[in-house]
Amino acid sequence: MYAIIEACGKQYKVSEGDTVFFEKLEAEEGKKVNFDKVVLVSNDGEVNVGNPYVKGVKVEGKVVSHGKGKKIIVYKMKPKANYRRKQGHRQPYTKVEITAIKTKSTEKKEA
Repeated sequence: MYAIIEACGKQYKVSEGDTVFFEKLEAEEGKKVNFDKVVLVSNDGEVNVGNPYVKGVKVEGKVVSHGKGKKIIVYKMKPKANYRRKQGHRQPYTKVEITAIKTKSTEKKEA
């Protein structure tokens, strides 16, 4: 079972047990995070596509850690004008472990 979710302006393919790096989320380490914007869900060959989102489906995760990515160099230059600027950038991220993909049918089985 996998799902495609929309978070931080991007789409991610996730399944239970995956570890995903999102752009920085406002959640503390160890807290649960819910993603309601589920674009697609595939369960045993049965595919549900949302318009724009699938109703009644949630993806739950747990924040593992926060950090910064590798440094990239941003270099600006204009030839013949003696203009050069060098700047570094490290993108902050949040590491999230996906714990469950909950649909209407899985919630009925648990109850």
